[in-house]
Amino acid sequence: MEMNSANVEAVVKQVLESMMDGKGTSAPAGNTSIPKTAHVAMLTELQNYDIKEFPMPEVGDGDILVKIEGCGICGTDAHEFKNDPFSLIPVVLGHEGTGEIVKMGKNVKIDSAGKALKLGDKVVTCMIFKDNPDITMFDLNKQNVGGADVYGLLPDDEVHLNGWFADYILIREGSTVFNVSDLDLKSRILIEPCAVLIHAVERAKTTGILRFNSRVVVQGCGPIGLICIAILRTMGIENIVAVDGEQKRLDFAKRMGADKSVNFKDHKGIENLAKAVEDAFDGHPADFAFQCTGSPVAHSNIYKFIRNGGGLCELGFFINGGDATINPHFDLCSKEITLVGSWVYTLRDYATTFDFLKRAKGIGLPMDELITHEYPLDKINEAHQTNLKMEGLKIAIINK
Repeated sequence: MEMNSANVEAVVKQVLESMMDGKGTSAPAGNTSIPKTAHVAMLTELQNYDIKEFPMPEVGDGDILVKIEGCGICGTDAHEFKNDPFSLIPVVLGHEGTGEIVKMGKNVKIDSAGKALKLGDKVVTCMIFKDNPDITMFDLNKQNVGGADVYGLLPDDEVHLNGWFADYILIREGSTVFNVSDLDLKSRILIEPCAVLIHAVERAKTTGILRFNSRVVVQGCGPIGLICIAILRTMGIENIVAVDGEQKRLDFAKRMGADKSVNFKDHKGIENLAKAVEDAFDGHPADFAFQCTGSPVAHSNIYKFIRNGGGLCELGFFINGGDATINPHFDLCSKEITLVGSWVYTLRDYATTFDFLKRAKGIGLPMDELITHEYPLDKINEAHQTNLKMEGLKIAIINK
């Protein structure tokens, strides 16, 4: 058949109609077609996920359907896996996820930072608004994510695609979403935990004590502490001492930017440990400290590492980890320590995180190596057990 302009127009119209279902724009030709069902890893009881299959939901005018590429396992997921402290079971967890837009409602044009969105873009989510006018993108009156819902920590409902431990997720109207197509998969998986540390460092900067030439001690070298060190290094802070009880993590801390390290297992008693930290700073206590563990004992000890007039950012307690004992006179008042707490992040911190990840890679920090283990979705129980055993750093679920 001779293809004149009318025929071409008819063919184009037919293709476009086949890509539309009346609710939103589907994936373009060449992409994997959208299946009629989706799979999720549903936490159905303590320490047990079941893979469940549900009908693919309708995509509303303000919704986005994302094909999930990967999601990291967070300490919060571990707590829920072991103890269900938030009473969410049955629940689809996973909040460190990322994926590709395969369908979007007709009203979706831009992301939460004003960047254009289209089919095929790679995205992450931050929070779901709950009609709180204080939660805005660049509001200087900081409101952290505690004032909103988060995908991966939502009770199960009729949609079911509520977390990133799945092969698809439905991002609903009113959610925040960011176009991060300029970042690779591992960087995108690390955005959420990195935002936690961007927020902590921003909180630390409010003290006026954290400066370019500060002596900084970071206690706890799991993923949170290691990312903290990386952020400090990208800021130009070089005099960093890492404290942990696992030598492999301390060795990695040096690759992430720490100048020296102290293994607390080598020093009996807090006085000896504090002396070791001072020795690492050539006989000086720290100007500033970041406490990145969930241990009350670690919190009690860290004051001994800090000079008079120094600062402390406590960010290790994402859930109730128990009470810590300090002496308010000796630890806080007489030393005039400036203490700030940090909990999760704000929308502004998310935007800053994208630039941090590019900068970290630019100066050669091994961010990708934070992800030490990758598992498919159907091995999620094994992945969580690996995480609980602390056999690696960041464990990720990757959909091939």
